[in-house]
Amino acid sequence: MRPSVCLLASAMSSAKGMSPGPMALLPPIHLYRRLLRAHRKHLPPEMRLLGDEYVKAEFRAHRNVENPVHMIGFLTEWQLYAQKIEGDAWVGERLDPGKVEKMSDEQLAQLYELMKAIQKRGTEEGQDGS
Repeated sequence: MRPSVCLLASAMSSAKGMSPGPMALLPPIHLYRRLLRAHRKHLPPEMRLLGDEYVKAEFRAHRNVENPVHMIGFLTEWQLYAQKIEGDAWVGERLDPGKVEKMSDEQLAQLYELMKAIQKRGTEEGQDGS
């Protein structure tokens, strides 16, 4: 991710005159490390592997994004995800329908692929345990 995006993220979290948000936005590298640490501490090994691969691919795909609004949304959503993982608030939670409606066709396809990968791992585990 471009250094200017890192500066923007830090500026947005500490800008004076703006109403303070519920959280300070972490720079991309710090957030990336936090996500991998959260996976290591709070997820079972099989979920950690899938989650780590997904996080790495997403951050790699967004490395050269220059649109600051897109980057702030990206970082905000990943930071919310990290907070949920660290607090175990994700167990049994459903996706927000409003967020699903805003997703592009590409994002919906990616979400579907993720769902299939999770289901595939679940059936593989079920067969191993039989």
